[in-house]
Amino acid sequence: IRVMVFDKTGTITRGRPEVTDIQAAKGFDESGVLSIAQGLERFSEHPLAYAVLEKAKLEGVKLMEAKKFQAISGMGVEGEIEGKIAVIGGERLFNDRGIDFGGFEHVLRRLQGEGKTLLLISFGGEFAGVIGVSDDIKEDSAEAIRQIEDMGIKTVMITGDNEKSARSIAKKTGIKHVISDVLPADKVENIKRLQDEYGFVAMVGDGINDAPAMKQANVGIAMGTGTDIAIEAADITVTRGDLTSVASSIRLSNAIFKKIRQNYFWAWFYNLVAIPAAFLGLLHPMIGAAAMSASSLNVVFNSLRLRGEKI
Repeated sequence: IRVMVFDKTGTITRGRPEVTDIQAAKGFDESGVLSIAQGLERFSEHPLAYAVLEKAKLEGVKLMEAKKFQAISGMGVEGEIEGKIAVIGGERLFNDRGIDFGGFEHVLRRLQGEGKTLLLISFGGEFAGVIGVSDDIKEDSAEAIRQIEDMGIKTVMITGDNEKSARSIAKKTGIKHVISDVLPADKVENIKRLQDEYGFVAMVGDGINDAPAMKQANVGIAMGTGTDIAIEAADITVTRGDLTSVASSIRLSNAIFKKIRQNYFWAWFYNLVAIPAAFLGLLHPMIGAAAMSASSLNVVFNSLRLRGEKI
């Protein structure tokens, strides 16, 4: 493997996002913004939706009924609330819809600089506010990335988050290469591009959206805490869900291949020496039989030495 690509949410981070900030635009209040978000997100299965619902439950805000719900793949959701169109999503979706942020750019940039994922909310075509969501980095992520980089493997983070938020997370873990603002359907193309540029690529992920990219990669590695589809698509499943086990799997793989090469050498060495000697009548059949048995036993005991490897 020359490059290892990591999904962000649930792989590098815990996958348990929490709402940390709610900022309302002029003409709206924080409770109203959260209420609109709750009305739409209760139909969504995205981890960020659960964070919004938990916050709304904690705050006890009024539930606004949403109709005509529609998920916009990799970009957000929309629906109708009280006869008006409500939209929740990222900057790309709002730019596509021509929704003005109303002088909120400085707030967005500040939250992005803190590594938070932003949920922008509009109501009736007007910008209503923003919800900042934080997902803590796993304790072992930075150490695992360091170990993998020390093996000479380039690490890359791929995420649908905006570049500023993505780079903030990457900086904390030691990942220098970031592919941000990626739609779920574009992950496979990014894996193909890395394969064309570097050769063998591994993909580490945990979600439904990661499964196609994991199948495209030369090696797919799933977090055991992830979705069944991701686990089914993977070649390797890390049962504990921690990234240091990914580094361990690389070391284990290298150790196994080292033993395979050693075993092949000794198996061929016995034959290369003994067969010509037997052909020339210089080797007694009993010695040949003993040598063959010794060859097989050597392979077994050499393989058992894997138990002593520091993985």
